[in-house]
Amino acid sequence: MKPSAPLKGKDALFALGRLKTGEKNKTEQRFEDEVLRPGMMAGDILWYRFEGIKLRIADNTFLTVDFAVMGANSIITMIDVKGSEAVIQDDARVKMKVAAEAYPFRFQFAFPGRAGWTYEDVGR
Repeated sequence: MKPSAPLKGKDALFALGRLKTGEKNKTEQRFEDEVLRPGMMAGDILWYRFEGIKLRIADNTFLTVDFAVMGANSIITMIDVKGSEAVIQDDARVKMKVAAEAYPFRFQFAFPGRAGWTYEDVGR
């Protein structure tokens, strides 16, 4: 039997499969532990929910971001957490842009960097 070739590109990215709805991956858990919980304790975040809001952006097309977060200023930010900027898929970027035009929320991608978390605003 021939050894299989290493997976590349998108195949390697999804090699471990998808988690069940409501389950956080390690990066999402890290974001909650390093950003959201401390933000709640400091009073900078009033509320957040993991996969708590499902947005309809077209017929049979929905967007569920990783975290809906209400800051102390009462602005709700929809944050999609990624392992790095390089893994943001084109369809995810398009869905976020469409949602940013349709809904009164702030939309961001968040990914870990060397000195904390990096945020990329989407739309508007």
